[in-house]
Amino acid sequence: MPICLSPNGTATFSSERPSDDVVVGTAQGVVTINRGTSGLWTVGANALQECHISSLMIEPLSGLMFAGVHGGALYASDDHGRTWVLKNKGIAHDHVYCLSYVHDNGLTKLYAGTEPAHLYVSHNLGESWEELTGILSVPSVPKWTFPAPPHIGHVKNITFDPGHAKTIYVGIEQGGLLKSTDGGSSWSELHGFHDDVHRLVIKRSDPSSLYMANGDGLFHSSDSGVTWEQWTNRSMRIGYPDGLLMHPHREELMFMSGGVNAPSQWRASRTADARIARSRDGGRSWEMLHQGLPEHLRANTEALMMEAWKESFALFVGTTDGDIFYSDDEGEHWSNIVAGMPAISKGRHFCNLNEVAA
Repeated sequence: MPICLSPNGTATFSSERPSDDVVVGTAQGVVTINRGTSGLWTVGANALQECHISSLMIEPLSGLMFAGVHGGALYASDDHGRTWVLKNKGIAHDHVYCLSYVHDNGLTKLYAGTEPAHLYVSHNLGESWEELTGILSVPSVPKWTFPAPPHIGHVKNITFDPGHAKTIYVGIEQGGLLKSTDGGSSWSELHGFHDDVHRLVIKRSDPSSLYMANGDGLFHSSDSGVTWEQWTNRSMRIGYPDGLLMHPHREELMFMSGGVNAPSQWRASRTADARIARSRDGGRSWEMLHQGLPEHLRANTEALMMEAWKESFALFVGTTDGDIFYSDDEGEHWSNIVAGMPAISKGRHFCNLNEVAA
C-alpha cells in the first residue's frame, strides 16, 4: 500500500517495510512518485489534475484513500490514487481543508474540516457525511478569520486522544483550539497560547502531554490543554512552524518544519527561508538540519511526513516549489528525490512566493 504526503492529511505511517509509492497532494492534482529498484524516484500517475489538493488520508483497514480539495469538495480512491470518485454527500462547503480518522470500539469514523470552519463526520467510509454543528457554539466563532483574502477561518488540524477516541482536538486557523470529550457533539475552548493553530501532536504514552505548532512558535501542555508553556517563539530559526512530528515509538524524537517568519512577509522578501529541525529531548531543544538541504530554501515546507518500520524510519518534506526532500537517517542527510512538481501548498501560500508585492 502506498503512503501519502500532503499539507493537512495523514502525517505518520507505520509500515512493515519502506514504501516504494508515495501519493502527493499538489496544487495541480494527485501525483504518485515511485522508487525504482535502483533507489531513484520518478514521477508516475497524475490524477485530479484540475484540483488543488489540500489533504490526503489513507484509512488503513479499508485501504481507501481520500482527497480534500481546495474549492472542490472531497474525493475517494480504491485503487491507490489512480482513479477517484466524488464522496461529498452531506458536505455543504466546497473547500475540504483537512482530513483525519479514528477507530472507536470497532467502528471507523472519518472527519473532514472545511473552510469556512465547519466539521463533518462519516460513519460509512465517506458514503455520506453529517455536520457536527457543536463547534459553532463556542464563544470565539465571530472572531475566526484568516489573514489572506477572503479572510475566512478554516479547520486546519483534527487530532484524537490515543487512549480515548471520543476526545477530539480541532485547530482553527485562525481562531484557537477546541476540545470535545463526547465524539464531537459538544466543545470547549482552550486558552493560553497564540490563536493561529497549525498542528497538534499528542504523546501516546502520556495523552495529557500536548504539543502545538502555531503562528507564534511551539507550545506544550502537560495537563490535556488546561495550561500551556511556550517553548519556542519567532526568534527561533523556524519562527512560523507548521509541520510537527513525533516518532511513534521513540517519543523524545521530534521534527518540526516551517518558515523563518510569517507568510505576510514572504511576498515582500520573495522567500520563506524555510528550515527543518530535530529534537532529541521531546521538544525542549532543537537543532537545525542541513546536510543535503539548500542553505537557503526559498520555498516553504508545507508537508512533513514520517514512515516508520521496525527499527528505522524515513522523512518526506514537500515544498511550495514542488520539491520533495527525503531522509532515512534521522534527518542527518537529505536528498532532493523529486524536483519541479506542482506546488505542494496550503491554500495559496505558494502565491505569496511567486507574486510581486504591490
